[in-house]
Amino acid sequence: MAQFQSLDTLDVAGKTVLVRVDFNVPMKDGQVTDASRIQRAARTIRELTDRKAKVVLLSHFGRPKGERVPEMSLKPTVPPLQEALDGLPVGFADDCVGAPAEQAVAGLEPGQVVLLENLRYHKEEEKDDPAFADQLAKLGDLYLNDAFSAAHRAHASVHALAKRLPSGAGRLMQEELEHLEAALENPRRPMMAVVGGAKVSTKIDLLSNLVTKVDALVIGGGMANTFLHALGHDVGKSLCEKEMADTANAILQKARDEGGDIVLPTDAVVARELKAGVETEICSVKSVPGDQMILDAGPQTVEHLCRRLEDCATIVWNGPLGTFETPPFDQATNQVAAKAAELTRANKLLSVAGGGDTVSALTNAGVLDDFSYVSAAGGAFLEWLEGKDLPGVRVLAESA
Repeated sequence: MAQFQSLDTLDVAGKTVLVRVDFNVPMKDGQVTDASRIQRAARTIRELTDRKAKVVLLSHFGRPKGERVPEMSLKPTVPPLQEALDGLPVGFADDCVGAPAEQAVAGLEPGQVVLLENLRYHKEEEKDDPAFADQLAKLGDLYLNDAFSAAHRAHASVHALAKRLPSGAGRLMQEELEHLEAALENPRRPMMAVVGGAKVSTKIDLLSNLVTKVDALVIGGGMANTFLHALGHDVGKSLCEKEMADTANAILQKARDEGGDIVLPTDAVVARELKAGVETEICSVKSVPGDQMILDAGPQTVEHLCRRLEDCATIVWNGPLGTFETPPFDQATNQVAAKAAELTRANKLLSVAGGGDTVSALTNAGVLDDFSYVSAAGGAFLEWLEGKDLPGVRVLAESA
């Protein structure tokens, strides 16, 4: 992975530092309902204020499409941000460029913080517009990107702005990049990847890239049904993309060519419908009843995966092994995740996970805090696993 500057190498004292954060948080009736992203951003902000920088925060919220949509103002994020900063006052400017922004920034003293209004109130943000980036750059001396979750977007505040000022990664971005490098670019082996979810069609690039990098690729969830169908098994009424059979076979062949191992369920928990408390049975994947559907991996599969994990040094996890939202079809995910967490706590395994469903599944399993690193950056995390170039990361390397 290319090198980049960070707070370890940048002199920030007395400087006005523009920090790209991601405060695109859940909100209801003008109140933030989950402040975890804001809380995670506080570490970089606190370090900057402690080092007497003037801190200017930039973020998007929602999709206002270049219009001033009052419901998409960032102002409601100020109270939870102040709380995350232990009561440090946070100013707010009602625009991110022009006179309101310039006046707010001009009034900052070292150690103070101001949050600027939603970048996406300007259509130029999503167009990576050079003139808009110039307006943002005028506000500061240095730029830090602390929003890995937006790094896959070539937007002005993520990409063009980084070309206009001395730039680096904030602590969150730095941590994310270092863990991803450890997990995927230069992993300790053997390495396993767990990829679950509903549809193969949404994760073709991910599977195609990982199969060339890992020693074992575990495929779970509805995706596994498509692979089982491709291998000639009848999956009954299970979710299955039968039209993706050729793609599944191509990925299986790629694994054989690369000397990798694709691990599919050997047994399954099946039921006639998906609902809590429904009658279930366990069967071989070779004998799924025609009127039933596969809703989770079975105990034999779980035992096999846990045994395989004992021999692994690294695991990358994206997606559940079953329909975990509806008990009891969360058992396979819970048990394998618990084993990964146990090995991580014992310093026998580096475990890196990411993606929206994955965070929910690991939270459901009660092991979210036991993994080495869990990324909250859904799209950017997936594109990194797919081997794609992330504009927001590349530009930091170019300016190092």
